[in-house]
Amino acid sequence: FCDLLMRSMSNLFLLLFHMIVGPRSEGLYNLKFHYCKSGMFAEKLSYSFSVNVTETNPGSYLSAAEIPLSRLYICMAGVFFIAALVWVYTLMKHRYSVFKIHWLMAALAFTKSISLVFHSINYHFINTQGRPIEGWAVMYYITHLLKGALLFITLALIGTGWAFVKYILSDKEKKIFMIVIPLQVLANVAYIIIESTEEGSSEYNLWKEILFLVDLICCGAILFPVVWSIRHLQEASSTDGKAAMNLEKLKLFRHYYVMIVCYIYFTRIIAILLKVTMPFQWQWCYEFLVEVSTLIFFVMTGYKFRPASNNPYLQLPQDEEDVEMDEVVTESGALEGISKVKKTLNGRERQKESTL
Repeated sequence: FCDLLMRSMSNLFLLLFHMIVGPRSEGLYNLKFHYCKSGMFAEKLSYSFSVNVTETNPGSYLSAAEIPLSRLYICMAGVFFIAALVWVYTLMKHRYSVFKIHWLMAALAFTKSISLVFHSINYHFINTQGRPIEGWAVMYYITHLLKGALLFITLALIGTGWAFVKYILSDKEKKIFMIVIPLQVLANVAYIIIESTEEGSSEYNLWKEILFLVDLICCGAILFPVVWSIRHLQEASSTDGKAAMNLEKLKLFRHYYVMIVCYIYFTRIIAILLKVTMPFQWQWCYEFLVEVSTLIFFVMTGYKFRPASNNPYLQLPQDEEDVEMDEVVTESGALEGISKVKKTLNGRERQKESTL
C-alpha cells in the first residue's frame, strides 16, 4: 500500500511517500523526478529539492542482488590467500630458480586477498547500518588501487620477459608503462567516485563512461608487450641456432596471449551480458564469475611461469663459448664420459650435464 501526502506552503511542497513491496511485487524499482513546464510561464522556473530515501529489505539495507556479496568477498579472500600461501611455498621450495617477478606475483595475490577482505567489511556495514564506515571504505579503495596497479604492472613485466630473459626494458616497453600506470590510476579514481556517488547524479554516468573507456585502453595496451615478445621469438627461432628452445618459449607466449584475451573478454563483456540477462536476485553472480575467472587466470599464470628448471620460459640460452666448447668436446671424443658442472646465467641454479 502507499501513503501519499502533499502540502502547499507558500510555493513549497512537501511530499511523503511510503511504499511496502510484498513478495508478489518484488523487483527493481526506480524513483525519477520529471520537471513539467507550465504554459503560464514563458521561462523555465528554477527549482531545488532534497531527497531522503531509505530502502530496506528484511534485516538488510542492501538490495537482493547485493546481500550475498559480503559473504562472497570474504570467501574469495580466503581462497586468494590460500593460493598466495601455496605460491610462496613454491617459491621457497625452488628458491634457486626464483626471480623478482615471482615475488611481485606473490604480492599481487596477497594484495588481492586484502582488498577483498576490506570490500567484504565495507559491504557488511552497509548491510547492517545502511551506510559505509569511512575508515574501512578508504582502506578498501587504497588496496583496490594497489591491486589494479600491481596487476597491470605484473602482466606487462611478464609479457616483456623482464627478469626472466632480460633485465632491461626497451624504449617501446617503457612507453607502455608510462601510459598504462597513469591510466590505471585514473581508472581507480573513476571507480572510487562511482562507488561513492548516487546513480541519479550527473557525475555518475560521466565517470562510468570514463572508467569503461580507460579500462579498455589499459587492457588493449597490455597486449602489446606480449605481441612484441612473440614477434621477437619468431625472428629468433628462424635465425638462432637454438631454435627448439625459442619455439617452446614462443608457444608459451602464445598461450599467455590467449589467456589474457580470454580473461579480458570474459570479465569485460561476457560477465556484463550475463548480469543484464539474469534475474535481479541472481545479479550477484556477476561478481562471483569475475572473481572466479580472476582466480583461474592467476593460477594458470603462476603455473605457466612457475620457478622450475624444466620451464622453457626460464631456460636461458647458453653463451656462444659454451656452445663452441660443447661442439669441440663432442667432436674430439677425448673427454668422453667426463662430466662438467656449469652455472646458468641467472647465477643461482647449478646443473650437471654429461658430455658425450
